[in-house]
Amino acid sequence: MNFRFPEAPEREPSRFISFAGNEIDRRSENRSDNSTETALADPSARLMLLGDGRIHLKIAYGRFDPYFDIAEASALAARMDQAILLGFSNRNPVLAAPAGLTAEELPATIKAIDYRSVYIQGLLEPADLGALAQAAALLAWHASHGFCGRCGRPTEMRAGGCKRHCAACDAEHFPRTDPVAIMLTVAPEKCLLGCSPHFAPGMYSALAGFIEPGETIEAAVRRETFEEAGIRLGRVVYHASQPWPFPHSLMIGCFGEALNEDIAADTNELEDCRWFTREEVHAMLAGVHAGGLIVPPKGAIAQELIRSWAES
Repeated sequence: MNFRFPEAPEREPSRFISFAGNEIDRRSENRSDNSTETALADPSARLMLLGDGRIHLKIAYGRFDPYFDIAEASALAARMDQAILLGFSNRNPVLAAPAGLTAEELPATIKAIDYRSVYIQGLLEPADLGALAQAAALLAWHASHGFCGRCGRPTEMRAGGCKRHCAACDAEHFPRTDPVAIMLTVAPEKCLLGCSPHFAPGMYSALAGFIEPGETIEAAVRRETFEEAGIRLGRVVYHASQPWPFPHSLMIGCFGEALNEDIAADTNELEDCRWFTREEVHAMLAGVHAGGLIVPPKGAIAQELIRSWAES
């Protein structure tokens, strides 16, 4: 059998999605245990400051800047002892550190804005938003893994934040990413969307669920779709992925081929689940649906799946 790449767009669909534009050179495999200290000693180093699900942004000349130099970060009481090295951009070190000041304590020229608002309002460039996803996920992981899962003793950050080490039992722990399947089930000229209790009023989206241990992406897509909607799937096709820093997930977007159309929704998970015609979806994307229904905002992988299907 001869292998060949299937037809694919020139630009990967993931590149249209928020948090997916990270351009930092991580150099994860070439770090020493003092790499963070070395980076912090570099006058060209830049830091992101994050805390309580928010990033601190400087406001200057009508734009938002997510980076602080060493002096600026120190003046804002950033926890430099917990800083992590994200990597390098234009040969300059890029780091992230837990913020030391609350939103109320910041000067007027700096705002603490939650991650969702940053991406929904388009406050940062794609590369900076991607760096935010990396920083938020790593800082969240370090904050919750201060003790060894094997012996319970305290762990220490190593390799600039790429791992934690337990001196008591010599165990090494590495940052985690939680894989989540998000899937748009489709039938001829219609797709399946659900409404969750935590969604904004009138919002319908693709179904989603965590991939379980020992499970393939395709199996998770089929299982979650059947559990939530009672729809059995045939073919499953991967489309795009999205780093999702809430706190450290990877959304894996797929299309699923419906084998039946009678819905049996799990009312513990969904308030509603229904089929939408292509015409209805176009109206929802344009914000002119007669019933006031909408889809997730631009930049969300759910909208990328929905829009890609609607425009196909």
